[in-house]
Amino acid sequence: MKRFLLASILVFGSLMAPVAAQAKSGVVVGCSSISIDRSVTKGVSLPCLDNKSKVIYQAIRGPVLVNVFGSWCEPCNQEIPHFLDLQALHKVSIVGIDVEETSMQAGRNFVIKKGMSWPILFDTTSVTRGIFGLGVPVTWFIDAHGKVVYKQIGLITSTAELKSEVTKYLKIKL
Repeated sequence: MKRFLLASILVFGSLMAPVAAQAKSGVVVGCSSISIDRSVTKGVSLPCLDNKSKVIYQAIRGPVLVNVFGSWCEPCNQEIPHFLDLQALHKVSIVGIDVEETSMQAGRNFVIKKGMSWPILFDTTSVTRGIFGLGVPVTWFIDAHGKVVYKQIGLITSTAELKSEVTKYLKIKL
């Protein structure tokens, strides 16, 4: 009986390990998928976390959620699962902006650890404080014309809340 139980645990554990590892492992995504207006040539230019390109923030077009976060921010950590749930629906784009990080590598490590797999911009000099303010998390809802249609200041507390805001402000049926 003990052998059967041990064998069952080992088999079940080996079957579940790849799923658990896959669910938790993110990737550093390039920023070429960010929808931008190429005619916008002035504004705040931020490097992509993959360090291969830059994006002018003011050129971003939606519908998109721009989530400003830091790995050191506990409320930011608490809301990441809700963004992961939203991303799994493949209905709306998400762009992250990692602020006040100790290094670009620390940002990359955080993204991978948390399972994030959307483009992340990196604010190396806190230049976005003039746009988003001092605190994080902050999430802006941007329409197809680049207009900010809603600003969520502070923690998004549930996936239901996030979905509701996407439907209400970006008019995307989820």
